Amino acid sequence: MRSGSWVFVGALVRLFSVHAASIPFLVCELKVVKPFKRGFTCGDPSITYPYLSNEVISDKLLIIALGECHRARFRSVSSKSFVRNLYVSCLYKELGSFLFGCCVCQSLTNMAKLSIGRLRPHFLHVCGVTYASLNCTPGTYVPKVNCANPDHRLSFFSGHASFALYSMLYLAFYLQARLTWRGARLLRPLLQFFLVLLAVYTGLTRISDYRHHPSDVLTGYVQGALTAYWVVSIPHRPCLVHRSRYMQTPLYNHLGHLHSVDIFREMADCYTGNCATISVEEAPHHCVKYF
Repeated sequence: MRSGSWVFVGALVRLFSVHAASIPFLVCELKVVKPFKRGFTCGDPSITYPYLSNEVISDKLLIIALGECHRARFRSVSSKSFVRNLYVSCLYKELGSFLFGCCVCQSLTNMAKLSIGRLRPHFLHVCGVTYASLNCTPGTYVPKVNCANPDHRLSFFSGHASFALYSMLYLAFYLQARLTWRGARLLRPLLQFFLVLLAVYTGLTRISDYRHHPSDVLTGYVQGALTAYWVVSIPHRPCLVHRSRYMQTPLYNHLGHLHSVDIFREMADCYTGNCATISVEEAPHHCVKYF
C-alpha cells in the first residue's frame, strides 16, 4: 500500500476513534438513558437551596471562545495534508488529540451522572416540594419524589469543572511546548496560571449558583486534570533518524505539535519527547503523529 493510502487510513482510524469516544456522551445528551432515581434523607439541608436561573459561564460561551482562539491562531499555518482545505487540515492536525480528550472527558462525566444520579443542591426547590409538604420524619429515608426534569439528578460530578480544567490544562501544556522564546521565561507561567485560574473559577461558580456540591466540583477537577495529562503524555514508538541534507522541515514535539528547525545531524535515536531533528522523507510513517 502506498504511503498516501496509509495516511488516509490512519486519518480514518483517528476520526473513528474520536467518534467512538463521543458515543457515551451523545447517548447521555440525547436522553436515551434515564438517570438513576436516588432518594434522600428527610431534613437533608444540602438539597434545599434556591434555584438560580442564570449561569455565570455558559457552555456555548466556553465552546465559542475556545474555538475562536484556535481559529485565529492557526489560519496562517501551512500544512501538507490529504485534506486540501488549509484551515480544515490545520484543525485536523492540531486539534485532533484535543477533541479526542474532550469526548473522553465528557463521556466519563455523563456516565457518572447517569449512573449515580446525585441530587443537585436546588432539587427540592425546582421540584416544588418541601419537607413539610412531604410530611416526613427527619432522618428517615424518602425513596421517591415526582420531579419532571431529570437534569436535577445529575449533580455528580461537575461537567463544567472537568471540561474547564481539561481545556485550560491542555492549553497550559501546549504553551509549555510551544512558547520557547527566552523572553517568555515568566510570561509563560503567568499565562498558564491565568488559564488554570479561569478553570478553577468556572468550577467555583457551579457551587455559588447551587448547581453542584463542592465534592462534585472537586471530582470534576481531578477527572479533567487526569484526562489532560493522559492525552498529552500518550507514548509513541521511537524512530531512527538518518543523515539528511540541510533543510528546513517541520518537527513534532512531545505534544505532537509542529515547529521548524534547521537540521543536519548524524544517525541518532529520536524519541517524541526529546527529538531535536528528523527527516520527514526518511522517517518511518509510524513516527509521524497526525493529531
